[in-house]
Amino acid sequence: MINEAADYISAQLTAKPALGLILGSGLGVLAEEIENPVTFSYKDIPYFPESTVAGHKGQLVAGELEGQSVIAMQGRFHYYEGYSMQEVTFPVRVMKELGIDSVIVTNASGGINQSFTPGNLMLITDHINNMGDNPLIGPNDAALGERFPDMSQVYDETYLQHAKSCAADLGVTIQEGVYVGNTGPVYETPAEVKMLRTLGGDAVGMSTVPEVIASGHAGLRVLGISCISNMAAGILDQPLTHQEVIDTTEQVRDEFLKFMKEIIRTLPNQG
Repeated sequence: MINEAADYISAQLTAKPALGLILGSGLGVLAEEIENPVTFSYKDIPYFPESTVAGHKGQLVAGELEGQSVIAMQGRFHYYEGYSMQEVTFPVRVMKELGIDSVIVTNASGGINQSFTPGNLMLITDHINNMGDNPLIGPNDAALGERFPDMSQVYDETYLQHAKSCAADLGVTIQEGVYVGNTGPVYETPAEVKMLRTLGGDAVGMSTVPEVIASGHAGLRVLGISCISNMAAGILDQPLTHQEVIDTTEQVRDEFLKFMKEIIRTLPNQG
């Protein structure tokens, strides 16, 4: 299945992509910056699921971005949509087969750390898998990765330092922290947010962890960035809505684009 999907895509590409981008809710705008784009609707790619969530365009875009050969997921798949963990991470496997050796994963998330403000960009230093499932459960295909992959440094330290340097050069204020992956599709209760803060979480969302686990299994270098789209339940006295997520990511659009493009333009050798 991986080979068939990769063959379908590669037949229409003139260059092998080196960097994969997974763009979360409201953040797919970065894919619109890709030059000489070749676009693939998810529904046309063999075995690809389809994205059903607002703010997720549902297409792959390949081309050049800031001098790098990239392939971008403009919208992702979520466990809460009813897809298996293997389906959620299938695009990571396909991008690896196409030739990428690094991936930048983005998401919109709720702030748990009370020093955060909606609109902040947070570099993910680590994650907590609170989804009760794992994309590597089941027989292991040694061609894809080893049986027991190490996750102690799955977020590449060199890339983290590079992103911090880019933020300093641009004057962009960034946060750092631990991302907690929950299944959704409900937002957390105030008690759950308090629990996650006690466990060491700084931000919470409904994605990213499966793709990062699959990336680590595949030997890809990973940089993770969260847009803090709202404060999680119980911190501010207001209801949570997906529209707030979209609105906040729209407000930080220019800063997000500037930051991401600088990271990609000056990214250390992905090899």
